[in-house]
Amino acid sequence: MNTQERAYSNRLFYASCVALIVTGMTASIRAGLVPAFEKEFGLDQVEVGLILSAAFWGFPLASLFGGPLVDIFGMGRLLVMAFLGHLLAVVLTIFADGFTALFIATLLAGIANGLVEAACNPLVATIFNTEKTKMLNRFHMWFPAGLVIGGILSYLITQAGYGWEYQMGAIGVFTLVYGLLFFGKKFPVTERVAAGVSTGSMYKECLRPLFLFLIFCMLLTASTEFATGQWIESLLKNAGVTPIILLVFINGIMMVGRLFAGPIVHRIAPSGILLASAILAAIGLLWLSYANGGEAYAAAGVFALGICFFWPTMLGFVSENLPKTGAVGLSLMGGAGMFSLTLTLPVVGAIMQNAANAAGGADVGAITLRYLAVLPGILIVLFAGLMVYMRGRKAEHIAPPTTKATASASY
Repeated sequence: MNTQERAYSNRLFYASCVALIVTGMTASIRAGLVPAFEKEFGLDQVEVGLILSAAFWGFPLASLFGGPLVDIFGMGRLLVMAFLGHLLAVVLTIFADGFTALFIATLLAGIANGLVEAACNPLVATIFNTEKTKMLNRFHMWFPAGLVIGGILSYLITQAGYGWEYQMGAIGVFTLVYGLLFFGKKFPVTERVAAGVSTGSMYKECLRPLFLFLIFCMLLTASTEFATGQWIESLLKNAGVTPIILLVFINGIMMVGRLFAGPIVHRIAPSGILLASAILAAIGLLWLSYANGGEAYAAAGVFALGICFFWPTMLGFVSENLPKTGAVGLSLMGGAGMFSLTLTLPVVGAIMQNAANAAGGADVGAITLRYLAVLPGILIVLFAGLMVYMRGRKAEHIAPPTTKATASASY
C-alpha cells in the first residue's frame, strides 16, 4: 500500500471510528434516559423493557442481513442507511408522544448500530489486510469510548439543567459528523470479492466446524462482557461503589487496552489472547463477587482486561483464519454476539430472582456474579483447545488490500 492509499484508508478508518462512537453513545444515553421516559410518558416496567430490548433485536437483525448486503449494495450504501437510521431515531425520539414512537426509534437505532458493524468490520479488515486483529481492536476501542462520551455528556447536560432532548441532540451531532466524514468517499470491494471467492464458497466456509465453534464461543464471550454491564446496577448495589462510575472505569480500561493491542497481537497469537482473556474475566468476576469498596475497582480492572479483547479479537480471528467467510462471516459473528443478550439477560434476571427468594440475607449480586463466572470458565477450556488446534497454523491471506476497486458506490 503506497502513501496515498494509506492516507485514504486512514480517512475511511477515522470516519468508521466516529460512526462506532455513535453506537456507544446511543447505548449509554438511551439507558440513562429510562427514568425520564417513565416520568414523561407514564411507562411501566414492561413497556420500558420492551423499548430497551428493541435495540438488542435491531442490532443482530441488521448484522445478519447486512453481511450479505455488503457485497450486493456495497459498504457505502449500507452506511447511508445507518446514517439515516441514526438521524431518524434521534428525531423520532425527540418528538415521541409515547410507547410506540419510542419503541420504533429504539429499533431504528439498533438497526443503524448493526449496519455500522456490518459495513465497517469488513471495511477495516479489507483496508488493513495484513494487520486485521490489531486494527479491529483499535477500531472497536471507540465503542467503549462512545459509552464513556455519552455518559459524560449525559451527566453534563443534566447538571446544566437542560432536558433529555439535548442528550439525544448530542447523538445527532456526532451522527452528522460521521456522515460528513464519509460523504463522497469511495469504498473498496471486500477482500473476499477482490480475491474472486464465489458467494457459494463463502457460505460453505460459514458451515465449517471451526466457524461454527467460533460462533458458539462468541455467544459466551459477548454474554460475559455485556450481561455484566447491563445488570451492573443490581449486581453491585451492595459492593460499596457507584455502579455507573465503575462501568465508566471498566470501559476506560477497555479503550486503552484496545488502543495498544498492536504490540500484544505481535507477541501472542489471537488464540492465546482469547485464552488469557477468558482467564482474567473469570478471575475478575469471582473477585468482584467478594470485593467491596476500593477492592471492587481492582477486581473490575482485572475483569475489564479480560473482556477488553474478546469482541474485536474474535472478529480478527475469523477474518485472519477464515477469510473466505467474507462479510457474512463477520456479520454472523457480530449478530451472534448481540443476539446472545436476548438469551442471557433474562437468565441473569431469573438467577437473581431465584437467589433473592432463597438466599435470605445473602448478597444476591455476589451469588449471580459467581454464576456468571461459569461462562469464562467454559471459555478457558474451549480456548485452550483452540490454541492447541491452531499451533503451527498460519493466517490465510486471500487478496492484497486495495482502496481502488469500488463495486461499492460512493457514500
